[in-house]
Amino acid sequence: MANLGPGDGREAGSHEHGYVVGQDNIQRRFGPFEVDVHNPVFIISGLVSVLFVVFTLAFQEEAASFFGWLRPTLTSAFDWFFLAAANVFVVVCLVLVVSPYGKVRLGGADAKPDFGLLPWFSMLFAAGMGIGLMFYGVAEPISHYSAAVAPDAGTAASWAPLAGAPNDPAEAMRLSMAASIYHWGLHPWAIYAVLGLALALFAFNRGLPLTVRSIFYPILGKRIWGWPGHVIDILAVFATLFGLATSLGFGAEQASAGIEFLFGVPATEGTKVLLIIGITLVALLSVVLGLEVGVRRLSELNITLAALLMLFMIVMGPTALILTGFVDNLVAYIEYLPALANPVGREDANFAQGWTSFYWAWWISWSPFVGMFIARVSRGRTVREFITCTLLIPSLVTVLWMTALGGTAIDEIVAHGRAFVADAPLELKLFALLEGFPLTAVTSFVGIVLVVVFFVTSSDSGSLVIDSITAGGKTDSPTPQRVFWCLFEGMVAIALLLGGGLVALQAMAVSTGFPFTFVLLGACVALVKGLASERAIQRSLAPKRARA
Repeated sequence: MANLGPGDGREAGSHEHGYVVGQDNIQRRFGPFEVDVHNPVFIISGLVSVLFVVFTLAFQEEAASFFGWLRPTLTSAFDWFFLAAANVFVVVCLVLVVSPYGKVRLGGADAKPDFGLLPWFSMLFAAGMGIGLMFYGVAEPISHYSAAVAPDAGTAASWAPLAGAPNDPAEAMRLSMAASIYHWGLHPWAIYAVLGLALALFAFNRGLPLTVRSIFYPILGKRIWGWPGHVIDILAVFATLFGLATSLGFGAEQASAGIEFLFGVPATEGTKVLLIIGITLVALLSVVLGLEVGVRRLSELNITLAALLMLFMIVMGPTALILTGFVDNLVAYIEYLPALANPVGREDANFAQGWTSFYWAWWISWSPFVGMFIARVSRGRTVREFITCTLLIPSLVTVLWMTALGGTAIDEIVAHGRAFVADAPLELKLFALLEGFPLTAVTSFVGIVLVVVFFVTSSDSGSLVIDSITAGGKTDSPTPQRVFWCLFEGMVAIALLLGGGLVALQAMAVSTGFPFTFVLLGACVALVKGLASERAIQRSLAPKRARA
């Protein structure tokens, strides 16, 4: 993974930028510890992170008030911007996958994939969705259904998507599933794909450092080595750190609720803090083991357990309804997609601002982490393979997951009158659903394990990514640096939980996602320019490779 040069006959040191990865780093040894960090990205990012944790814990009431104001302010004022930007990312990906640029190979025309298809897909899917699908897979479809079928659906006070479907349970179910898939389908994966593809292209094909600033070389040139590049990378660190903290906080909420449900241990703030500490320590072990052993094995375990849970729901639940619902929900998603993605003139303000704007900001704040992680494991793939496996296939898997869990939950409420599934708190809805099926203790325990392992993979993958950014793009930096960021991800999650709970977690995801949206829009321009140049290079080298 350390070799970022092209694999098609170009010399590894023959890049026009003339930059050596890590040349601006500070390298020091303090006794047994060695540091190799970028100046000033690491210093500013680390210092601000430390100060944030200290002040949030010291002024918890003031922090809670501030976070309670911040999220609705941003999502209500800039909902149109988040929705329009996400649409741009989808269009860019779909155009690229059918364009001649789809033949460009990451790492050069002769590059070979570092990972097999299944381990590769397992890692990117576990990194991209993880805890979120566990938290919202049951909760979101139920929430949308309850709002859509209510008599006040379509009014200003309603949280129903679009105009809802008052007193029409069948259509309310279609709409609720379409809205849920919208939030977990093409749009979030397009956000990840744009950044991941751009990072992989400029790192593996152009020999630039594996940092977000490198994407902007076609636009900024050598200015990316100065303060414009420093600012981009610092924004990426903050977006990753707080986006991850949001997900880790959700994971702690759900895991503690599941433990209380299964074992009777109260889900207090102390329990959640201890849970974050314990899982962060497990993540440390995976960080020390590295990408090949720790992250890969945990990701494969995640996918296996998630597939078993989904298969259990398909077999033990309303099997025919789930199998036919997969097609019906996919059709409903396509049917409602233009209206759901419309950024202007929306009458469902609560849904567009409270759900969609938050989601897009959250995904965008995750994009440096997921995009860079996907880039690191995608050398040797063509652009067409990359987009297919990071956009289209995950979206179809998401439809099946939402149908198996969310569709079953709605059926339990409508057909079997199990209202307590709908009435359960967000973090308990998954366990409330499982209670109505055989082997409740086993499946609930698997659910808790899934949340915990997703928690670990998110933390250790995020640590590797943040460390790479703050180490000037190096992927083999000293282990203590990765340990530092792994610990601080847990500390930020604890600080946000104590300083405002889920509201604080969501507020920080939105506040870091907003400025990074501009970075992603610029990345789209740079990506197209870079692919045009790379395709010309690979075509010009084709005769030379044929003669060889």
